[in-house]
Amino acid sequence: MAKNYDELAKDIVAHVGGEDNVSSLKHCVTRLRFVLKDESKADTDYLKKRDGVITVAKAGGQYQVVIGNAVGDVYDAILANTKIKGVGEVDVDDAEPAKGNLFDRFIDLISSVFQPMLGALSAAGILKGITAILAASGVPTTSGLYILFNAMGDGMFQFLPFFLAYTSAKKFKMDQFTAFALAGAMLYPTLTTTVKSTTNLFGLPLTLPNGGYYSTVVPIIVAVWFASLIEKWTKKWMPTDVKMFGVPLITLLISIPVSIMVIGPVANTASTWVGNAFTAIYGVSPIVYGIVLGALWQVLVMFGLHWGLVPLALMEIAQKGQGVMINASVMICFAQTGALAAIILKTKEKKVKEIATPALLSSIFGVTEPAIYGVTLPMRKPFIMTCIAGAIQGAVCGIFDIKMYAFGGMGIFAFPSFINPKTGSYADLIHLIICGVIALVLGFVLTMFTKIPSLYGEEDAALATAGAPAAAADSNDNANATTESAAAGVKAETLVSPLKGEAVDLSEVKDDVFASGAMGQGVAIEPAEGVLHSPVAGTVMMVFPTGHAIGLKSDNGAEILIHLGMDTVNLQGKGFETLVEKGQSVQPGQELIKFDLDGIQKQGYDMTAPVVITNSKDYESVKADLGPVEVGQKLLELK
Repeated sequence: MAKNYDELAKDIVAHVGGEDNVSSLKHCVTRLRFVLKDESKADTDYLKKRDGVITVAKAGGQYQVVIGNAVGDVYDAILANTKIKGVGEVDVDDAEPAKGNLFDRFIDLISSVFQPMLGALSAAGILKGITAILAASGVPTTSGLYILFNAMGDGMFQFLPFFLAYTSAKKFKMDQFTAFALAGAMLYPTLTTTVKSTTNLFGLPLTLPNGGYYSTVVPIIVAVWFASLIEKWTKKWMPTDVKMFGVPLITLLISIPVSIMVIGPVANTASTWVGNAFTAIYGVSPIVYGIVLGALWQVLVMFGLHWGLVPLALMEIAQKGQGVMINASVMICFAQTGALAAIILKTKEKKVKEIATPALLSSIFGVTEPAIYGVTLPMRKPFIMTCIAGAIQGAVCGIFDIKMYAFGGMGIFAFPSFINPKTGSYADLIHLIICGVIALVLGFVLTMFTKIPSLYGEEDAALATAGAPAAAADSNDNANATTESAAAGVKAETLVSPLKGEAVDLSEVKDDVFASGAMGQGVAIEPAEGVLHSPVAGTVMMVFPTGHAIGLKSDNGAEILIHLGMDTVNLQGKGFETLVEKGQSVQPGQELIKFDLDGIQKQGYDMTAPVVITNSKDYESVKADLGPVEVGQKLLELK
């Protein structure tokens, strides 16, 4: 039976100062994030003690009420029972700038601009699949049914730059309507028909990519980024009286010509180079060609560079009645299908499962954008696994020298295009299916042997998974939040230090959720070495995919969570090496995790490590020995 959160929702709103005190509300994985007009009106002490609330934190100008896994339900109840206008769900930390190298920042950018639209994108992909089913079933393309479903499925993909303009504008903190105007100019319907090879502007050539900017990704993102720079610059000197129209005017006057004359031609030239390069590779060896194209196709699509090959493939089929130019890419969608199946089986995150399931269905139809941008690319390694799977199936495609006889559908609906219309031979189709099976199996197997990182693993959400207190849920639903161990059966015991360093009081941790003891009592250690050891004899209950935290259960019943550093989940596992796995027995002093202490600290992360007894309510006292500690030295006394 669904739980009613109306009472909790009303009480929270009343104690943040009432509806009139709320400027805006959004939520992340576990926290309601209020922007209040006057924080002094909020009764923080009451909310911290209130059943259904884990704790309250204040950060980044937000008043954060930590709820836990039920945050989405509480958020919906607030909107249903008040006049507060919510802005929906946001990423784990939408105010935190991306860290890491340029590649990591690029992935963060691409992922973040696609995240808000993943649901609609998956739905559109499924509708495209239904459209293909209608065509394969003999429904005429001129019928009203086909036309309607084709518009429903293809509309979002056709005008994808509009959607990306909106999310990119939010990412780059630019006026969204100005970004829409920029996208409108780039997608202007007659632009592709009126711009000729001789068209120029003030003597400079005006060129467009093949097919214009419809369905493209990178050009609009780069264009909005450039426009955001112009907008910020213009705001600095534009007189206040004319800013309302003056800033958008100057921004569009500069950014639209640059986008169409520079960004577009650069993408077009790069596509041409890609086409020429792949043509040369095929002349050397079809097998090598298949490997290279299979490995790089998804990357080419991300940057829009695949357009350098598509026209060549169309021309080849038109001239010869058959073609080989892009055949090694046709079945790569099934590598994503296999990878998503493995991720759904391995991930512990409900939201990842919710995104991956419709994305898997879309990938069967050949629509992989939800899979790539929503799941595998942000996770990095699974995406790499799909590229490896694509390379191997591409090699097989080259060995069989598969021929395509028409440009058809995607995914399973590409199969008819590989039946020889002159001889009726199914040989190429059979070989293509073999490639698809190879891609599917390899995508699944390789991902199953890959560490699946957490995408939405905000610290308190992860803690709740590992064994946070039952207070994460409302008192009427405590059974849903109960940790694996019960109070009965715990015994007094001593925990030894898992790290060498300085033991400090938990209240000194620079995170209110830990410092307040909301997750349990314990101690924190400022590490001097990058090796985490087991503090007890027991069992590994949870190892986070990112390697930044681990949950243990001692043989005497203590539930222990050790969290290496603050916000280190953002590193996505970089700098951490996990040495144990869930369910494994461990002994005191056994190495659990190795981490690059110096390297992580140089990136600006605080490596203070809380050691928390998440079922500390089962004990009469939890006492810590503070000061310098060595591995194996007495640290916590549980009675």
